Amino acid sequence: MIDLQDKTYCPTLSEIGEHVNNPVFSKFCAEVKTRYDCTEKIEFSACSMEKGWNVKFRKAGRTLCTIYPRESFFTVMVVVGPKEKEAVEALLPDCTATLQTVYEQTAEGNGQRWLMIDLEDADDLYRDLFRLIAIRRHK
Repeated sequence: MIDLQDKTYCPTLSEIGEHVNNPVFSKFCAEVKTRYDCTEKIEFSACSMEKGWNVKFRKAGRTLCTIYPRESFFTVMVVVGPKEKEAVEALLPDCTATLQTVYEQTAEGNGQRWLMIDLEDADDLYRDLFRLIAIRRHK
């Protein structure tokens, strides 16, 4: 098993998937890559809040989402900035209660909300995440 805190060893996406040990991780990554014709970038974050290896998906110079691996689930961060705010807030009433709560409880700073969404199933929350990423991609 890999150590996601070991800065000296950059894991592969497959190794991170083994660490997460949830098939939804591979499904999510494959779907992001297919929908947005992008590749992952595995980076080490020294941020005290989320220290360790993470997976970023970028397209056209923008980060679409960042994945923080956990054991049996993963956290997807989607930034809602000023360009996305209106579209996201129009979409929220049609989203899961979980996503609405995450949005409401995430403080806005410098005009942005950094939504941290825990994902373990390919359910309605999974669908909502792709709706957020689509807004992020097209703004």
